[in-house]
Amino acid sequence: MTAETAPESPALQLDLRQDVALLTAAIMDINSVSGNETALADAVESALLTIPDLHVVRDGDSIIARTELGNQERVILAGHLDTVPLPLTEGSKGTVPSSWESGVPGEGILYGRGATDMKGGVAVQLALAATMFDDGATPKRDVTFVFYDHEEVEAVKSGLGRLVRNHGHLLDGDFAILLEPTDGTVEGGCNGTSRFEATTVGEAAHSARAWMGSNAIHAAAPILARLAAYEPATVNVDGLDYRESLNAVKINGGTAGNVIPDRCVVEINYRFAPDKSPDQAEAVVRELLEGFKVVRTDAAAGARPGLQHPAAASFIAAVGAEPKPKYGWTDVARFSELGIPAVNFGPGDPLLAHKDHEHVHADAIRKCLQALQDWLAG
Repeated sequence: MTAETAPESPALQLDLRQDVALLTAAIMDINSVSGNETALADAVESALLTIPDLHVVRDGDSIIARTELGNQERVILAGHLDTVPLPLTEGSKGTVPSSWESGVPGEGILYGRGATDMKGGVAVQLALAATMFDDGATPKRDVTFVFYDHEEVEAVKSGLGRLVRNHGHLLDGDFAILLEPTDGTVEGGCNGTSRFEATTVGEAAHSARAWMGSNAIHAAAPILARLAAYEPATVNVDGLDYRESLNAVKINGGTAGNVIPDRCVVEINYRFAPDKSPDQAEAVVRELLEGFKVVRTDAAAGARPGLQHPAAASFIAAVGAEPKPKYGWTDVARFSELGIPAVNFGPGDPLLAHKDHEHVHADAIRKCLQALQDWLAG
């Protein structure tokens, strides 16, 4: 049988009713580095299609599964399927397949790529989808489950962005929860992010006769000095304090070891509070670097917390912990653009995301699932 005529391999089977920590490990064991999400998407779709109460739609490696109960309120639970690349460090625990520190599956700490970002959250979504109708239960809210590809790469490839373009009507909702890692605490909204290039121009010359040229790298020193001296603001937005940051993240200049550089580019990243638009954030950077050539190369708006929405308030009460701001940018901003209040809530320490020793405690995943089950049950 040739490759052209060979049947497609059946999707890996996920048992959505097993312990959610074991389900997390099973999902982690399916390598889904950005661009390689198909096998996991196949497994997720196959599992969701066995749940008769869900309407399932697939677009590429992104999947939407919706209840259609006619309830007055609809909640969106969203998570991305992809991970960052596997660690390069030999012997790293934060890789694929996953491993249990205790040596006993389901007990203690689970290591592997995606443990926190964010296959624990995806497992919680799937476990909820499988069990929400158990024992004749009727959820008080309709639920839309969203699983999408290409979150960990440039925004133009985002599977969630593609779903918005192709199936926007299926993403209508009153409130959204993105199951990014938050250590089991609600994190409202998110900071925006923007990137800039500040360029200085000099004149090339032989380094033995430096006075014949003009050093563009030296000319960039005031840019670095201003950035180093800048004190980022902490901005209160709807009751949450968002800490900003403004930093040089890369510098590039020079052509050879014996040539005075005639051009230098400082790349800058500004994480700004959700009280600002990207244009307002750009104005802050331009004012700080007045006199220099500054070009904005990328920008994504943040999202206000939206904690005043009744669904958000009831969810916070169910979780039982004081909400915090989200300093990093997440896809809650995409839901905010759609007019849907959104928060981050998921298992695992966000500071471990992308680390070579990425891990999550089994009980953190179970606790997250229980909180959402209790809330959805009313």
